[in-house]
Amino acid sequence: MASEPSLLARSRKDTPTRELLCEYVFRPLAHVLVLVLLPLRVSPLLVLLAGTVTGLAAALMLGGGGLLVAALLLQAKTVLDNADGQLARASGRVSVLGRYLDSESDLLVNVALLAALGCLTGHYVLALLAFVVLTLVLSVDFNLEVLYRRERGETVEPMPPARGPERVFAWLYAVLYAPHDKLLERFVERRLERLQADEAARLAYHDRFTLAVVAQLGLSTQLAVLGIFLALGRPTAYLWFVLACGAALIPLAVRRERLARRRPTFSDLAFDERSSA
Repeated sequence: MASEPSLLARSRKDTPTRELLCEYVFRPLAHVLVLVLLPLRVSPLLVLLAGTVTGLAAALMLGGGGLLVAALLLQAKTVLDNADGQLARASGRVSVLGRYLDSESDLLVNVALLAALGCLTGHYVLALLAFVVLTLVLSVDFNLEVLYRRERGETVEPMPPARGPERVFAWLYAVLYAPHDKLLERFVERRLERLQADEAARLAYHDRFTLAVVAQLGLSTQLAVLGIFLALGRPTAYLWFVLACGAALIPLAVRRERLARRRPTFSDLAFDERSSA
């Protein structure tokens, strides 16, 4: 008889790939917090709010020149970000409101952080460009997973139906995020139409390797890298790091098109899935 999964395993979000820094550093740290909060019946939304406040406090400290304190607050924010989702899944309190608030609070904190970096470094245009690229990278990370899972027959709904007060946050998501989602989906479909991709070619195009690489550019990793640069007293270096992350998407896109052009067979795809799992 199989043993029951641990609380850590049960609170894990079901994703095809893992952001390694998040999986092996921040998730275990967040799990300790979940073990404390779960018996107290603390709402996951309160933890989410605490993470947002912590991120905004980090931006405030950053704008004032408190680099080391800002770096530490950013790591605390990441732990809280992981804890709210884990707590929601562990307690059975996953909500539509939490789904929308999570995305919107991340965007709010990112705006504050990049604005603070611009003020601190004096590189306003570079900071604005970095914000645009960071938003693109995170959007690509999210949407590639959605498309990967849909291509394999899963039903994935980025915008679950909302009722009551949740509709306000669903509307905000539709304004702030839905245009990116639709634009990326449209871009992918046009590329596949141009390649005249059949079913096997589409599966090859939506490959696990690309998904795994882009996952390592996720928000937990971004804030960890920002924290390192702040601790080293090199805030401008993070802005260039973000641009490098954006540039890394180009060879990945080229690789995906080459995979689709090869016209792979389904047996090839099955082998590739096993070898990359």
